[in-house]
Amino acid sequence: MSTGISPETRITRLESASDDGAVQQLSDVLIDCVDGDASVSFMWPLSRGHALAFWRRMVASAAAGERILLLAHDEQGEVIGTVQVVLAQPDNQPHRAEIVKMLVHRRGRKQGWGAALMRAAEAAALEAGKTLLVLDTASADAERLYTRMGWQPAGHIPGYALLPRGGLCGTTFFYKAIGAGAR
Repeated sequence: MSTGISPETRITRLESASDDGAVQQLSDVLIDCVDGDASVSFMWPLSRGHALAFWRRMVASAAAGERILLLAHDEQGEVIGTVQVVLAQPDNQPHRAEIVKMLVHRRGRKQGWGAALMRAAEAAALEAGKTLLVLDTASADAERLYTRMGWQPAGHIPGYALLPRGGLCGTTFFYKAIGAGAR
């Protein structure tokens, strides 16, 4: 099945806190998403300093084994998207992981990046021994993507968060059983 991604592109795992170039590019993606009014936990305008601090914390968390941080690189090797698999869960949920911050720069949208990132996240979660994944989204486009990829909606909460420029938005929660947990 074709993903629409050219052969020159790739998805990599970021584990080193010393990769400041990747942190800079991840900040560019996050700032672009917030500028585009994506509800991804940040308000507009998002300063570069705030974005850099966030990504440095996420890279440190990945280096500590608490999460998997995946990057999608375009044909020029620049980061065009990212997704995280949060592995650290409560003691009674060792089989579960949460998918968070699935972000694609606006220049790369509708080109298969989101699907490629999600496939990579699911594979990484399964490799880490996780069999149940959860996520939430405020994006209708993302909802369509997740549904196409076999994710099941679990419910919608109206007024869940603020959009970056203000105003409430709802969120839809999804889950997916993978590997031995798939039914």
